[in-house]
Amino acid sequence: MSVKVINGQAIPNMPWQDKPADCNEVIWRDNRNPIIPRNLLPTSNSIFNSAVVPFEGKFAGVFRVDDKERNMALHAGFSEDGIHWNINPTRIMFEQAEKSTEEVNQWGYGYDPRVCFIEDRYWVTWCNAYGWKPTIGVGYTYDFKTFYQCENAFLPFNRNGVLFPRKIDGNFVMLSRPSDSGHTPFGDIFVSESPDMVYWGKHRHVMGKSSEWWESLKIGGGAAPIETSEGWLLFYHGVAGTCNGYVYSIGGAILDIDNPSIVKYRCENFLLTPEEWYEERGFVPNVCFPCATIHDSESGKIAIYYGAADSYVGLAFTKLDEIVDYIKSHSVVTTSDTEIGRR
Repeated sequence: MSVKVINGQAIPNMPWQDKPADCNEVIWRDNRNPIIPRNLLPTSNSIFNSAVVPFEGKFAGVFRVDDKERNMALHAGFSEDGIHWNINPTRIMFEQAEKSTEEVNQWGYGYDPRVCFIEDRYWVTWCNAYGWKPTIGVGYTYDFKTFYQCENAFLPFNRNGVLFPRKIDGNFVMLSRPSDSGHTPFGDIFVSESPDMVYWGKHRHVMGKSSEWWESLKIGGGAAPIETSEGWLLFYHGVAGTCNGYVYSIGGAILDIDNPSIVKYRCENFLLTPEEWYEERGFVPNVCFPCATIHDSESGKIAIYYGAADSYVGLAFTKLDEIVDYIKSHSVVTTSDTEIGRR
């Protein structure tokens, strides 16, 4: 089966890697992993959970950089090929988009960014927090040099703000994961709408944890959804609780193109789970956390950037028709998945 890409683009300079001959998985890892080491900057303790997009024929991104004192901040970076990165050693200093935000949006700390191009600019979402009161920060940039901060999207506590790459019925649309003030032991994915990226409403439940071991504790959004003729292809993270702590894996689902609170297909199997040393060993062991995808409209190839063990950036590949086929053929959905999400 061939699946038409609706909003992709040709990515000529990404050094794609074909599936190894001995690989039986639908997603395979880059053999250069980790592509970004934890100590790329002299001050960095770790670099991970980073958002990458095509930019002016090359690549740009916003990166989570934790310094040696474990202060969490966002840094911008550029790359010729999506593999080798020059990351600004100075964190992003947001200018305020509106006068009204100058007092209320002072920086606390920020982490786990996503970047999504919509219409005329690159929107950035991240976990924006003051003390232990995390919520979703919103900003934008045109050039990855000057960044503007807007109002926070929601009240605390919320994380994993993931924007859709176009408006739906005239509104911006964002996934989120309402949470609490700690290392949240629960969480479902919700979707919300906004006419202006300031006022958010029409909150709808999308999907929650399942009985599968790898997402039996909580789930959360990952990379910006990819629009296909089958629906919105979503890579998300699922979390399991074990006697040795949490395990974060990557899962996949396809949401309804017009009403993304409806889950059409949801893969019961994980797509990627910690198996390599850079995923199993790090500041937080056993983590594969998707934050960005690059998809090529001509070949159907998809590159997935993911955080590994809260220490490194890893890269994996798949093909659109293969991943959609796999999700559909291994799909298990429940009533709470397929409902409109309003209760």
